[in-house]
Formats: sequence, structure tokens, C-alpha cells
Amino acid sequence: MTLLNHINNPSDLRNLKAGELPQLAQELREFIIDIVATKEGHLGASLGVVELTIALHYVFDTPNDRLIWDVGHQAYGHKIITGRRKVFETNRQLNGISGFPKRSESEFDAFGTGHSSTSISAILGMAIASKLKGDRAKHHIAVIGDASIASGMAFEGLNHMGVTDANVLVILNDNAIGIDPSVGALKKYLTNVKAKTAKDENIFECLNFDYAGPIDGHDLNALLQELKRLKSVSGPKLLHVITTKGKGLKQAEENQVTYHAPGKFDKITGDLIKKSSDKLPSKYQDVFGHTLVALAKVNKRIIGITPAMPTGSSLKFMMDEIPDRAFDVGIAEQHAVTMAAGMAAEGFVPFCNIYSTFLQRAYDQVIHDVALQKLPVIFCLDRAGLVGQDGATHHGLYDIAFLKCIPNLIIFAPMNETELRNIMYTAQLGLKQPIAIRYPRGRGVLENWQIPLEKIELGSSEVLKKGTKIAVLSIGHIGNMVADLLSEMNLPKEIGHYNMRFIKPLDTEQLKTIFNSYEKIITIEDGCIIGGFGSSILEFANQLQYHNQLYMLGVKDLFLEQGTIAELHAIAQIDKSSIKNLITRLLNEE
Repeated sequence: MTLLNHINNPSDLRNLKAGELPQLAQELREFIIDIVATKEGHLGASLGVVELTIALHYVFDTPNDRLIWDVGHQAYGHKIITGRRKVFETNRQLNGISGFPKRSESEFDAFGTGHSSTSISAILGMAIASKLKGDRAKHHIAVIGDASIASGMAFEGLNHMGVTDANVLVILNDNAIGIDPSVGALKKYLTNVKAKTAKDENIFECLNFDYAGPIDGHDLNALLQELKRLKSVSGPKLLHVITTKGKGLKQAEENQVTYHAPGKFDKITGDLIKKSSDKLPSKYQDVFGHTLVALAKVNKRIIGITPAMPTGSSLKFMMDEIPDRAFDVGIAEQHAVTMAAGMAAEGFVPFCNIYSTFLQRAYDQVIHDVALQKLPVIFCLDRAGLVGQDGATHHGLYDIAFLKCIPNLIIFAPMNETELRNIMYTAQLGLKQPIAIRYPRGRGVLENWQIPLEKIELGSSEVLKKGTKIAVLSIGHIGNMVADLLSEMNLPKEIGHYNMRFIKPLDTEQLKTIFNSYEKIITIEDGCIIGGFGSSILEFANQLQYHNQLYMLGVKDLFLEQGTIAELHAIAQIDKSSIKNLITRLLNEE
């Protein structure tokens, strides 16, 4: 008899005997492996908290008691036992369920998460709200990992929570790894706690938390006993739980970085299933990583910085070869940016590599600590544009719009990997102001590493194809799709195509030529249309009083959910079909 098939909500779970829960844990772990093996997703984190997930829903009265999963990578088991088992195979797919907790998806998802370190602040807000409503019986639980709790925002929440009488339980899920291994002094402290050699003073007790643990996060009996006890303890509490990321799948336990989100794999052996794209020699991230190493070997002032994404960003290459000048600062985007500013102030050349969606968390630092002081930090914005199945929290759609309003900041989007290499080379030669270089996840392939690096003139664009009637202005990698489409349409005379490259400063001389030569102009970008690249072209036309017909293609004013890049391009109407239809319509209007 399978237990999981009869669990449609936590009420069903609570009808089981405690002795049946280990069997349920085994079935839940196997179910996650079965689905993720073929549908892809975040594997290791969810496998590591199977017992904890079951214990929390067994002991607490969810959804009346509030439960927040920090980041949400580990919430697959939570989703499965809260009514989404039958639709779990749609996880991270177009029109399917989200890969992260989402309030609109289920009443059991108390708070939407996707970026880290928000759970403590959110759960404290909920706990104080319950108190103000007069509901002192409701419990509030936040599950946060050892990598996430080291973030500044998490400490801000702990600092405030410690001086309240809020009925909150913070569960520290300590597995010594986020996506990459955890770093920093707090990691060393937690290691000492686990080894029973910590200093007499416990950091969480010093912050007025009732500290319990560490306990084995895979021991259901221990978890149930401790959670039941903590229900009767008032005020802020912290339970330190030790888990193994990837628990239950040998390869996921042994290779925790790869199996964080491994893609498709054999559910029996755990072996990864190779994609055809694995045969390609490069992607943007690897081009960045290898180019940075090559430049840093020549320019001793180059520094590499990333907030907790060394493998994903490929800064790991520099960390391996030049470790004294490459830094993973943990989940601390604000610190990463201002640390880079400090290094730039001392004459170094910092390459600060941050995913586009995560740079949002350090906006103040970009403005005040970098741009205001004209410090030449080189921001490399990985995962710019649509990223696919990770959905709304991870799409890098807003960087053009929120950066281009900042004075002193250059913004560049390479159309291909050669341009990425050349702008990195150009930037490290010496700038008098900061620059942001945005590029997508994966996507491309560098066929010739032997092409000599060339300096790019700031604010310069590239004429890809001259035309007579319609000019298409593209920015970044999406220009390759435009070039392919125009070749397929076989319109050599009518359509011009320009790779603009710089959002700021614009190539105004080129734009004057374009506006004087074409009646109709199309802009296309892999970002939000409000305040984006097209808006810059519109502002230029307005300032010089051009009256050409201008058509802006980009992501409209909505949050795009999960799906493949192709599916999302079609929804946003920045796919080949949409562009072709627009061009055809404009030509027919002649």
C-alpha cells in the first residue's frame, strides 16, 4: 500500500500514525526523484528536507499556522503534500505550477519566495500582525538555510525579532551548502557548533532566541519530539537542524553542486542525461569565466567578485586559477557591490558578476556607492533577459530600465560572445566610470577563441545590413534571431538591421543616419518595454523632433511566469513569427 497516494493535504498526513511517517518519507523522496528526473528542476534541496517537511505539516496546523520556505528551492515536498501531487509533473512548465512557493497558487504557500533571505522578515511581519489581531495561538515558522541566513537581510530580521515576543520558530536548515558551498565566518561558527566546540556564548541565544539543537534533520522521531516541545515555548525560537542536501540519491549527495538543479537524469542510477547542447564548446558564462582568467593573468589589478554564484557565473575558473583575487562573498549582493566600489577606489579593476535579477537587491549601492562616485566597477549581469523555467522571480527583464536612469553608468549588451570578450577587454584597459554588461543564460557558442581581442569604441553601434524602408534596431543576443529571420525572409533591399550594442550612451550619430534614411523603425529587446532600450530610442527621437513611425517590441507591463525561452518569447511577441508579421504588415502599408 502506498501512503503518498492518499495524502491530498496535511489533514490526511495528520491522520497517519507516527510510525508510518518514515515510509511516507521514502515514498515522497522517490516521487520527487521520479518527476525531476524527466521534468527537471531543483532536486538536491528538496531531497534534503523530506523528513523536515513531513514533520512540520504533521505537528503544525498549516495553513492556519504560517510556514515560509526561504528561497523555495526546497519546497517540492511541501507542494506535493499540500494538494499539488497530481499536477506536480507540470512544475516549472508553461501554465503549470511554479518551481517556488507562490501565494496565488495555494493557501499553504504563505509567502512567495524565489530570492533568498526574506523568510525571517516576512514571518516576523506575519507574527506581529497576528498579535495585533489578538490571535496569540497561531504559530509562525520560517525554514532558512545556512547560506541564506548569512545574508544581511536575514540578520536584520533576526536583530528585530530578538527584541519582540513574537511567536516565531526559525528553523536553520544547516547542510553547509547553498547552490555552491557556503562561505564565511558564520559557516565556520556553525561547523564548530555541530562539532560541539563552539564558544560558550551561542550567537542566537545572544540575540534572545530560545536555541535548540543541533539535531538530525533526517530523524523523524527527533524532529517530531522537538517540534512538539517548541510549540509550547513562547517568544522567538531557533531550531538548528542538520541535513544532507540530495539525501536519498547517491550522486546527489556526493555532487551537491551539480545536483542542485541537474537537468534530466536516470532516476535509477542517478547518471545525468547529456543534452545535445553539452557538445557545444562554450556558452556566455564560460566565455566570461575563461576571458576573465586570461585578462587577469596579464592585468594584475583585475579582481573577480560574485555573491554566492561562482559555478553558475563561471567565476569558479578564476577562483581555481587565481584564488587570491577571486571572491565569493556569499548571498550578499549589497556587500559585493560596495566591496567592488572600495577596490575600484584603490585602483583595482573589479569585475562584479551578479545575476540580473539579483542586482535588484543592491540598487542603492549601485547608485550611491558606485555611480555617484564615478568608480569604474565592471558589472557583468548574467542571466539578463528571459531565463525560462525559473519564472517571474528570476527573469532578468528590468536591468536596462532600472540602470539607464543612473548618471555616469555605461550599459552594454553584446550580440555574441566575441563582443562580450571585447567589451571585457575594453573595460579593463581603464574607464573613468562604471559599466554594466548584460548577457543571457547559456544561449551561444564561441567557435573561434583565437580571434584577437579588440577595443570597442564606447557608444558605437554596428551596421549589420542596410535597407531602404524599415530599420530594425536590436540590442543584445536577440539580434541573432533577428538576423536569422531577415535572412529567411529574403528581403535584401527593404530591411536594414543595426546591432546597437550600447543602451547608454547611444550611438547618436548612427541614429541620426537611421532616422534620416528610414520612415519606419522597429526596436527589439529581451527586457521590459517600459523604460527599456526602445524607450531610449523614443526619447532620442522626441528630443531631436523626428517624426518617424516607431514600433517597440519587448516584454509588456506584466510578470511573465515559467516556460521555455521559445514559449515566453512567443507570449511576449518577440519571437520570429511576431517580428515577421509586423515587418510584413509594415511593408504592405507602403
